[in-house]
Amino acid sequence: MPPVNRPAAQREPDLLTHREPDDEFLLAGEPAVDDEYYDDDEPELTEEEERRLRKKKIWKRVRIGAFVALGLMILGPVIAVAVAYPLVEWPRPDKVAEQQDKTITLRYSDGSEMGKITSPGENRTMLTYEEIPDNVKNAVLAAEDANFYENPGFDAKAILRAVWIQATGGSSGGSGLTQQYIKKATGKEDATITRKFTEVVKAFKMSNESDHNTILTAYLNTVYFGRGANGMKAAAQVYYKKDMKDLTPSEAALIAGMIQTPSWSEDKEYVAKRWKFVMGQMLQKKWIDQAYYDAQQFPTPLPFEETQPATLEGPLARVSQQVQNEIDSEMVGLTMERAQKVGVTVYTTIDPKMQNAAVEAVNAVMTGEDPELRTSLSAIDPTTGAVRAYYPGKDGLKGLDFAKGTVQEAGSSFKPFDLVAALKMGKGIGDTYDGTSPRKIGGVEIRNAGPSQCGKQCPIKQAMKESLNTVFYDMVANDTGPRAVADAAHAAGIPETVPYDGKPFRTLVGEDGGAPNTGIAIGADDARVRPFDMASAYATFAARGMYRPPFFITKIEAPNGDLLYQHVDKATPAFDPVEEKSRDIADNVTETLKEIPSGKIECAAKRPCAGKTGTHELAPEAAPDRKAGHNSKAWMVGYTPQLSASVWVGKEKGNQPITDKGGNPVFGSGLPGLIWKKFMDAALVGYQKEAFAKPKPLGNFNPPPPSKAPTSNSAPSTPPSTPSTEPTRPSQTRPSEPDTPCGLFVCPPSNTKPTTTKQGPGNPTGGRDPGDT
Repeated sequence: MPPVNRPAAQREPDLLTHREPDDEFLLAGEPAVDDEYYDDDEPELTEEEERRLRKKKIWKRVRIGAFVALGLMILGPVIAVAVAYPLVEWPRPDKVAEQQDKTITLRYSDGSEMGKITSPGENRTMLTYEEIPDNVKNAVLAAEDANFYENPGFDAKAILRAVWIQATGGSSGGSGLTQQYIKKATGKEDATITRKFTEVVKAFKMSNESDHNTILTAYLNTVYFGRGANGMKAAAQVYYKKDMKDLTPSEAALIAGMIQTPSWSEDKEYVAKRWKFVMGQMLQKKWIDQAYYDAQQFPTPLPFEETQPATLEGPLARVSQQVQNEIDSEMVGLTMERAQKVGVTVYTTIDPKMQNAAVEAVNAVMTGEDPELRTSLSAIDPTTGAVRAYYPGKDGLKGLDFAKGTVQEAGSSFKPFDLVAALKMGKGIGDTYDGTSPRKIGGVEIRNAGPSQCGKQCPIKQAMKESLNTVFYDMVANDTGPRAVADAAHAAGIPETVPYDGKPFRTLVGEDGGAPNTGIAIGADDARVRPFDMASAYATFAARGMYRPPFFITKIEAPNGDLLYQHVDKATPAFDPVEEKSRDIADNVTETLKEIPSGKIECAAKRPCAGKTGTHELAPEAAPDRKAGHNSKAWMVGYTPQLSASVWVGKEKGNQPITDKGGNPVFGSGLPGLIWKKFMDAALVGYQKEAFAKPKPLGNFNPPPPSKAPTSNSAPSTPPSTPSTEPTRPSQTRPSEPDTPCGLFVCPPSNTKPTTTKQGPGNPTGGRDPGDT
């Protein structure tokens, strides 16, 4: 049979889902054949073709993933907002106000009630939009959200900018005024995406359901301005004691500037910076004109103390202030704003027995004395850092805080830090220096008090007991250097920077911010410290070289008993990273200080105690007749293993002599020493008598046989410095110490003139620091 002509096999079209898009054989246009004639063998790809194929597939997956991610980025937030919108509610201002201004309860360390902190805004009324002056509205908008009336509840540009800054390692907020209201009203400020998202949704919903005027009014009725004030009406009172309607644009700008960081309301530099910024914003927005802007001077607010509710009186009012400062500090991290909103209970470190002992000791000694004399007493537990008693002055908030609010020349009570510096460089308390007087050291004539000296080979331990200026000035001028002394004091507990007169004050530095001059050796010139910090630094000696930051708050509880804060011990070796070495240094210092109090004052029940007195001499221009023993400040700082206390006596204004009711100059061994003894004896009743640890000898520990040279139980006070021109700024003068024994410690001679020297290199304020033993 002839062959049959069959038509070519028709291949079924490939299913799209089965087709391999990169199958070069099928895409090459080959003729269709039946499977039985189809050759399964595919041509082999070259290595280069395989590489290109893999690359193509990878990029395809990347493109698909990018499209999916982009879709989620666009649709995800939209869907999330749509879901969350009906579920969230924004806080109503009247409800927010009800939650604010709650009372804070303060308790002593034994749990008994000390008192309460109430808000200046208690029983406040909610203001309407019409009752708020334009000056106030404009100032707050300039400070916090200048584009408030142009954005829909949140400023998208600001949020994106904040995200970028935070993503690149910076710090920024992105909240507009509506979001700030939500954040402040809810009390939720944690930096999480969930919180921020919820905040944005609530702000968006609030903007949809309220007009901008209503939102601004709610904000001004509830936002925290510092000084315990929630709402602008209360803020006007605590800053200027004015009705809100009477605030000038400049005053409103200052108050509005505090919204950003209300806990810095007493930092003058920060307040001035914020005021200037807000004024500039108001000018830019044409809410004030150039003429008004140019004519304005800084509108100084009233002192904090004059504007606070008098819920506590006397020293306890200052304790309350310290507690509030600590709540706002990084140590606690709670903020007074939240504490008032919650109505917390604060358990303080103040021991009621010791606080009462401090008040009674000061009253017993100072009653009948010159009414212009001022006193501070601070007591700290060396084993924890807890402040057990705080007496910053008798006038409470009506007077200065002389414990933490002033800086004073420490006189001879600073000499233990000279010894720390010497011990760290390998010296020992048995090493000797020339203790004769007078001596010229570095071009400066240095004298001891009266005939006080112990010969050419005077051991450091003996020099500390007799407070010989020539020895310690020599030690610092020729061996340790002043910087090492400052470092030792800072390590012990003298802060490098403290708030003073509304500004940061750098301690123990020269006029140019560099190293202090050699006068620091004898507590003169640059040795200006807060009395409170001296108690803390000596507590480090008592704790055998372990520094613990002083604190006023043990714990904070919510009304339901939830623990909001608990203090944690933060002990660190002070004088050396190795705890044992730091301990040995402190023990050697204590060895030199043990005989000083016991030589003239015996602690109750023969309790072992250690300490150092100090005085600061009156500047020559304040005492032209140079009568014997004219001093301006006097100290006693001492400790047992359980308690460290510092006592300071001086005057509030300028460079003035301090004398007792008998007309005698005041020395550290006089009024301060009497107060210190009375306090320590009463405060430690019920405490076991503890001995100091026997020190491990460092360097040359054993001194040579004592010199036959005449000695004295006194030493001179620090020489005078330049007096301050500010009435409330502590002067830079120093007193001298007496020569003849009398009473509990020693009394000054009646006919001896202290000798001063001319200013010299390294000691710009004079050549001697008569300290007392």
